[in-house]
Amino acid sequence: MDGRVVKRLIKGVGIGALALLACLTALWGAGMIWFNAPVGWRWPLMVGWGLLVTAAGMSRRLRGGRRVRIVATVAVLGLFGWFHAMSPSHDRAWADDVGRLLEAQVDGDRLQLRNVRNFDWRNDGDYTVHWEDRTYDLDELVSGDLVLSYWMGPAIAHTLVSFGFADGRHLVFSLEIRKERHESFSALAGLFRQYEAVLVAADENDIVRVRANARGEDVHLYRLSLPSAELRTMLLGYVREAEQIRTRPRFYHTLTSNCTSIVFDLARKIEPGLPFDYRLLLSGYLARYVQERGGLAEGHDYAELEQKGDITARSRAFTGPPGDYSAWIRTGVPGGDVYLKHDHP
Repeated sequence: MDGRVVKRLIKGVGIGALALLACLTALWGAGMIWFNAPVGWRWPLMVGWGLLVTAAGMSRRLRGGRRVRIVATVAVLGLFGWFHAMSPSHDRAWADDVGRLLEAQVDGDRLQLRNVRNFDWRNDGDYTVHWEDRTYDLDELVSGDLVLSYWMGPAIAHTLVSFGFADGRHLVFSLEIRKERHESFSALAGLFRQYEAVLVAADENDIVRVRANARGEDVHLYRLSLPSAELRTMLLGYVREAEQIRTRPRFYHTLTSNCTSIVFDLARKIEPGLPFDYRLLLSGYLARYVQERGGLAEGHDYAELEQKGDITARSRAFTGPPGDYSAWIRTGVPGGDVYLKHDHP
């Protein structure tokens, strides 16, 4: 290929990359202003930002274009400075379901937890608050389950991990936004430091049932194919994350610090070479990725795991005592009845 053609190609790619970067920066800046500026200043600042971005894009055709580019650069640096100056806090008016932080203490094989959530949900806004102190014997850890709760189409799901013990109890961990009383979740807002992160530990009759029943989400449960030592590593990884969040608040981020990224980070401690995959972003397809890596119940194809792992109808049909919920929803789930002691009548 002629050298001049190669240079033109390289120049074209470079110009395209810069244009893409400029567009992404403009969109990011608009998001920063929209989600973080005081309400009364939001529209004036948005209009000003739009005019500045437009002028910067046309600056090579304008008189004084160099000054426009300098002003735009300073504005971008100011927005980045604003972003990094924002500080997370544990001192806000939190919603009831994220009102307490998990506290944990490990003494040999004994795990002591304070503030395990076990609410009684009648609907999404009607519940009885109930926080518990619990103790678990880590030697009695016998199972782990991946739980995906679909709240926005087939590609997006909330990711939870449930740990089962020989006495039939299950403990679920879920990284969530720590909502203030007036807030609701927005994936876009989660890109702009609008929420702190919280790691919730809860009973399945609370955190799984509320999603399937009260919130109307479709919930799937998959038995993890992990030996007890690796399950223990993952559980204690969640415990350490909870302690780190408790002692040092952090922001939730829709892409980099969310309910699925924490599972991937903990899994990489077990399998360091675990590759990144687009399904870590499109979390609704996460179970297929885990199955391809040999992480789900063996001897079943994915279609069977997906179909039999759909616990939504069973959850909504359950009318028994809370202690039987975990056994009931696992009826027919591949591998799901291996360690359970109770069957619902």
